[in-house]
Amino acid sequence: MTSVISLLTDYGLEDGYVAACHGVIIGISPESRIVDVCHLIPSGDVRRAAAILAQTIAYLPPGVHVAVVDPAGGGSRRAVAVEAGDHVFLGPDNGLLSWAINASGGARVAYELTNEAFFLKPVSPTFHGRDLFAPVAAHLAIGHDLAELGPEIPLNRLVSLPAPTSLVQEGTAEGEVLSVDRHGNTQLSISAGDLATLGVRPGDTLVVWLGRRRVSVPFKETFAAVPPGELVAFTDSAGLVALAVNSGDASQRLGLPPGAHVRLSLVP
Repeated sequence: MTSVISLLTDYGLEDGYVAACHGVIIGISPESRIVDVCHLIPSGDVRRAAAILAQTIAYLPPGVHVAVVDPAGGGSRRAVAVEAGDHVFLGPDNGLLSWAINASGGARVAYELTNEAFFLKPVSPTFHGRDLFAPVAAHLAIGHDLAELGPEIPLNRLVSLPAPTSLVQEGTAEGEVLSVDRHGNTQLSISAGDLATLGVRPGDTLVVWLGRRRVSVPFKETFAAVPPGELVAFTDSAGLVALAVNSGDASQRLGLPPGAHVRLSLVP
């Protein structure tokens, strides 16, 4: 049996951590195709990782998806396998998987990873990606059943991240900074549909409220529609509103870290 195995981590690319995970998978399931979703998640940023996985999963083929961003470094949290749609998600039970699970139609069944027969020995307490999640993914790829991995977990006991907030009322759309990419582009939880409800169209100008500050920003189809160094709002590839600076860093310019509250309205 062959399968796609995807990997998303905060391991970076400067060390051999990702290669070690690849090597473990190939050693057990040499015919598996490995897709590297991202390994440059800011260290410990579970919310950023959850957003990337949820926004990517629709474009990945059925398979086993390993996501490891774990500020606890093993700790007391469970390691879990969750089946949702055509996918199996493996990772720490810290909410990282929850948005992708919901995007895949919701969890059908979940198991705690306790069967050490599927682990690499010895298991490092600080490198579960290599010693636990990678070998379990490979064993699933060659045909082992989820029920072999450990005891079933009631679905209501899985840890979930709070859903991104978005509210449209009284001529404004309110939300939060969902994530900031490596270019400083700031993705909001406000959707293009939210702006359409307000009657906003490309070419209009938005008022962006940042606490007590307000900034006027043109709403365009792409960040390249404004001169270099200028702010712009646009709909990104996930259908969400993003703030950017052409050839610059919107997050720094506006002082908007992930989780910051933002309110948008149409310039009268």
